[in-house]
Amino acid sequence: MKYLKYNVVGLGLLLFPILVGAEFLGLSKGLPLQEGCEIDVANLPHTIGEWGQTRRFAPTMTANGESRTPLITRQNSLVQQQKQFRTGLLISGLTLSTALYGYISWWDKSASTFRVRHEGWFGADTPNGGADKLGHAFSFYVSTRLMTTGFQWAGHNRKEAAQLAGLTSGVLSLGVEIMDGFTEEYGFSTEDLIMNLSGIGLGAVLESYPQWDDLVDIRIKYWPSDDARRLQDYDPVADYSGQTYLLITKASGIPTLRQHQFLRYFELAVGYGTRGYQPNDGTDTQPTSRNLYYGLSLNLSQLLNDTLFKKQNKPRTQKVTENVLEYLQMPGTALLFKHQLQ
Repeated sequence: MKYLKYNVVGLGLLLFPILVGAEFLGLSKGLPLQEGCEIDVANLPHTIGEWGQTRRFAPTMTANGESRTPLITRQNSLVQQQKQFRTGLLISGLTLSTALYGYISWWDKSASTFRVRHEGWFGADTPNGGADKLGHAFSFYVSTRLMTTGFQWAGHNRKEAAQLAGLTSGVLSLGVEIMDGFTEEYGFSTEDLIMNLSGIGLGAVLESYPQWDDLVDIRIKYWPSDDARRLQDYDPVADYSGQTYLLITKASGIPTLRQHQFLRYFELAVGYGTRGYQPNDGTDTQPTSRNLYYGLSLNLSQLLNDTLFKKQNKPRTQKVTENVLEYLQMPGTALLFKHQLQ
C-alpha cells in the first residue's frame, strides 16, 4: 500500500524549511514596499483587502498647494506584484516537486490503461485496517495547514490563504490519484481520494475559523511498535502499528475552563489505531487488531506558554513549538484506554 509519503515528506520538507527559515530571518514580518515603508503581515487582512478602495484616502496638499498622490496608491501595485509572485512561486514549487517526486518514486512503471483499485475502508480484512486511510487524511490535513501559512507569507489574509491551500491540495491530490491510475502497481483509489479531501476540508475549516482551531486539534501519537523493533524496520511513516490518530478537544478552547487554574491544561482525546498490520514478516501469522482509544491528554503547548514562554512576547521558538505540538502528541502526555473492535 502506497502511503502518500510525498505529502508528509515532500511537502513537509519543502514548506517547513521555507516557513521556518522565513520566520527566523524575519521575512514573514512584513512585505517591503519601498524604502522606509513596511506593512505588517498581521495587518494584511485589513490593508490588502481594502486597497481597491483607494478613494478612501484623500490626497494631501503640498506647501505650494499642489495635489500629491496618496502613498497607498503608489504602493498598491508594488505589493500586488510581490503577492502574485510569491503565490505563483508556492503553487509552481509544490506542483513541480510533487510531479518530480512522483515520477522518480511511483510512476516509473506506467500502464497503458486506467485502472481503479478498491481497498475498502476500516474492515479487519483490509490491508491496513484503515490506518492508511487516516494517514492520507492526516497528511493532507497537515499539508493544507502548512500551505495556508505559506500563502499568508505570500500576502493573503487567513481565509484567502486557507481557500488557496485547500484548492491547491485538492488539485494535487486528484492529480496524484489520476497518475496512480495509469500505473501497474497502484491504481486510482476512490477511498484514498475521499480521505485526502476530508483532511483538506478539515484543515481549511480550522484555518478559516480560529475559534474552532482553539478548541480542536488533530494529532498523531507515535512510538516505534514491537513489530518494527522485532523486524528492525524503523520507518515511522509505514509503521502503522506504532501510530494512533487522535481527535483532541482542548479545555483552553472553552472560555469558562480557560480561566481555571488547572483544568485549562487538560484535553479530551479519542482516537483510532491498528496493530499487527504493518510492518509484518510476510507470513500472515501476526495477530492483528483495530482499536478505539479514549482518555485524557495534556495540553503541553498551553503549559509551555504559561511557564517557559510566559515572560516572552511570542518568541520565534514559541511559534515553532506551537506548530509542532499542533500535530504531534508527545509520548507520555496522554492517558489512553483501549477498546478493541471485533
